[in-house]
Amino acid sequence: MRQFLYCEAGYVEKNQWLPNSWVNVECPTPEDLQFLMDRFNVPESFLSDIADTDERPRIEYEGNWLLTILRIPLQNQDHDIPFNTVPIGIITNNEIIVSVCYHKTDLIPDFIRYTQRKELQIKNKYELILRLIHSSAVWFLKYLKQINYAVTEAEKALEKSIRNEDLLALMKLEKSMVFFNTSIRGNEVMLAKLQNIFQEPQYIDKDLVEDVEIELKQAHNTVNIYSDILTGTMDAFASIISNNVNTIMKRMTSLSIILMVPTLIASFYGMNVPIYMEDMPHGFVVIILLSILLSATAFFIFRKIKWF
Repeated sequence: MRQFLYCEAGYVEKNQWLPNSWVNVECPTPEDLQFLMDRFNVPESFLSDIADTDERPRIEYEGNWLLTILRIPLQNQDHDIPFNTVPIGIITNNEIIVSVCYHKTDLIPDFIRYTQRKELQIKNKYELILRLIHSSAVWFLKYLKQINYAVTEAEKALEKSIRNEDLLALMKLEKSMVFFNTSIRGNEVMLAKLQNIFQEPQYIDKDLVEDVEIELKQAHNTVNIYSDILTGTMDAFASIISNNVNTIMKRMTSLSIILMVPTLIASFYGMNVPIYMEDMPHGFVVIILLSILLSATAFFIFRKIKWF
């Protein structure tokens, strides 16, 4: 799907391309890619680079074209990992701005609505890239709040009963944290490179750059804090599981010893040799009572040392 967006009071969709407008392409079909190459002469190598799901944030030149790749967050509940990051490529030259993302995300539609709500006047391609980076940081923070809520719910479930499903859910969230951390750091490095490229007076907007840096730093700090908390939680529950196993083994050992006492006495009196008390009328009852007494003594000893 492709959109032709022109900035008036925020981005407004047009029926055709106009100079200095933004061409946004999401989940491109072969026809969309061919249109970009035929209509705007977009380098095919750029489009293939963006298609790589593992592509890292970077900047690349080809002729007068500039490719800027960002990593943006993506929520996918049907996938093994509920939150992931995907690349979005922003391809620019003097008057053409093209963004290509091979995944359907909430970021771009939300960004377009935001520009309309705030009636933003985005003057050039550098400002558009900066605002997209800023928007990605905002969405990172939004998804991090959802991850933190999911971690809290999993902790409550684990406090009641430790199940493998809850531990696996925490492990998947921990993977999401790793992806977020790596992507945010990559975006920070790429932002520094962009500042070195766009140094002309018409591109300089210190306030916007500062806002983007603050938002990225906040996202970076937040993901580090949540990641440390999640790691500590996983370690704590691993220790709890190990402690529970030890407790169960102690109880099973204690129970085996308690049951071994009457078994040992019964095995002695089961020998085919003359034994004491075999002629006593109440010998069987005495042996049973003795076995119970010794077993009870063993139980109270284990109870005192907290093995039960």
